[in-house]
Amino acid sequence: MNICMVGVGYVGLVSGTCFAEFGNRVICVDKDEEKIKALQAGTIPFFEPGLEELLKRNRTAGRVSFTTSLEEALNESLVVFIAVGTPSRDDGGADLSYVFDVAAEIGKFMKGYKVVVTKSTVPVGTAKKIREVIKTNQEREIPFDVVSNPEFLREGSAIEDFMRPNRVVIGSDSEQAAAIMKDLYSPLYLIETPFVLTNLETAEMIKYASNAFLATKISFINEMANICELVGADVHHVAKAMGLDRRIGPKFLHPGPGFGGSCFPKDTKAIAHFASSLGYRLRIVESVIEVNERQVERIVEKMERALEGLEGKHIGILGLTFKPNTDDIRESPAIKIVSSLLQRGARVTAYDPAGMEASKRVLKDVTYVQSSLEVAEGADALAIITEWNEFRHLDWDTIRKRLNRPVVFDLRNIYEPDRMRAKGFAYYCVGRGYEPTS
Repeated sequence: MNICMVGVGYVGLVSGTCFAEFGNRVICVDKDEEKIKALQAGTIPFFEPGLEELLKRNRTAGRVSFTTSLEEALNESLVVFIAVGTPSRDDGGADLSYVFDVAAEIGKFMKGYKVVVTKSTVPVGTAKKIREVIKTNQEREIPFDVVSNPEFLREGSAIEDFMRPNRVVIGSDSEQAAAIMKDLYSPLYLIETPFVLTNLETAEMIKYASNAFLATKISFINEMANICELVGADVHHVAKAMGLDRRIGPKFLHPGPGFGGSCFPKDTKAIAHFASSLGYRLRIVESVIEVNERQVERIVEKMERALEGLEGKHIGILGLTFKPNTDDIRESPAIKIVSSLLQRGARVTAYDPAGMEASKRVLKDVTYVQSSLEVAEGADALAIITEWNEFRHLDWDTIRKRLNRPVVFDLRNIYEPDRMRAKGFAYYCVGRGYEPTS
């Protein structure tokens, strides 16, 4: 099948490459000429494990190509995916201008029947608005169908998520379009992937409901961790016992500095704003957002108390991306923490395996180094903010010698408090009993 993928950002490029791996011919389109030239030269604009090799294989096989011409790509394809950004507006709502711009061009350029699929995360009702925009921009009436096919890709494991998903959601009011989509995803039938076939509105709602619930679990366990610190309980045992209840499950019950990235912060704000536009308040989601924003403040305040002030203190930071195995710093708690430290007069040295180039564009007053040992050199404290694997087995004996003061803030609870304190560190984590007094 021939596919047109509009947008070569994270979702578009990963999805397009994986569809090509299924044996389809995929034409990826973007208005950014520099990005398209880079992709044609084999350069990927972001870090995702395994993507470079997968893309190279499918380009060699002739199944993936790149262009800036939507008209050309559209009329060579049966299915056209809209995978452009839907950033947050100032009021928290989703900015759908890129989506509707693409829809208008589809209406203008299409010459035959198309299945127009939204991969972008959009509020309920967007698919029907896309249909209206396409119709309005058609010079003559040409049949088409609109489908909602939300993505559930996790950065750092996106290829596995696409190839072995928990479910595939297809929202459509057309049997023909649904049949074409099922055919497109037919390789997943072989591994018995569950398919959820529903109407457009329900498919759009599934994406927001899923992300809002996962974000809720994160904020909930962070609140439990905060209580644990006040009463001397260990949130690891609390989370483990909770997770053993099959009604709850263990996923996303990991306390830390809060959620970030391109999805949860944006999508929780968007669904809360959307509900408000309907005259309904999503009080749980509003609280999830509030707790998440407050979590960064709590952590910086903890660091300030432990170091008896931050003015003039030298802090070493390990991890800048919002999670490991990505170079994405969007809404990263680490970036927010570092920004707050700088505002309070601290001096910051930082290292991240993949996120430093992006960080340099937003954090100008940070010293960037090339290893965890360099980060520790002369620092008054070391803070682990992103749980990259290489931070799980640090040489603590050498690090202690390099630190000015043996203070560690483990914001991902990677290490055992008793062992770290036995090594002579003032060790601060998240929700694992009373904190040391010095």
